[in-house]
Amino acid sequence: MNLVFSLLSGLIFGLGLIVSGMTNPAKVLGFLDLSGLWDPSLTLVLIGAIAVGLVAFTVVKKRSVSLLGLPVHLPTAKQIDRRLIAGGVTFGVGWGLAGICPGPALVLVGSGDSQGLIFVGAMLAGMGIFELLERRKS
Repeated sequence: MNLVFSLLSGLIFGLGLIVSGMTNPAKVLGFLDLSGLWDPSLTLVLIGAIAVGLVAFTVVKKRSVSLLGLPVHLPTAKQIDRRLIAGGVTFGVGWGLAGICPGPALVLVGSGDSQGLIFVGAMLAGMGIFELLERRKS
């Protein structure tokens, strides 16, 4: 049952990304271009995502298990450290250069788009390098 709800959630999320224009790198870059021809249309998408997340986290914080009976695991870290800042900067630079972030990239891969394939390949390579560096550290 968990797999069915995971699949449905993923499909709804993917359709939302397509309908909102988040899978179109040109539209995303237009939104990020504050000094040029700024396209504010994705602002509503971001506001909607924040509203849904706010409601969802408010509800789930009061529960120890999900509606499907699975344990709820929420983040516990509360401090802002170098790793968090570096990750945020890396994400932002990648998003700004490519106009693609991980969710829309997976939708693009599913549609056979070459930009999405390149982005996901680079993302996986970066994740692999991070894992190697983490293992070397410990």
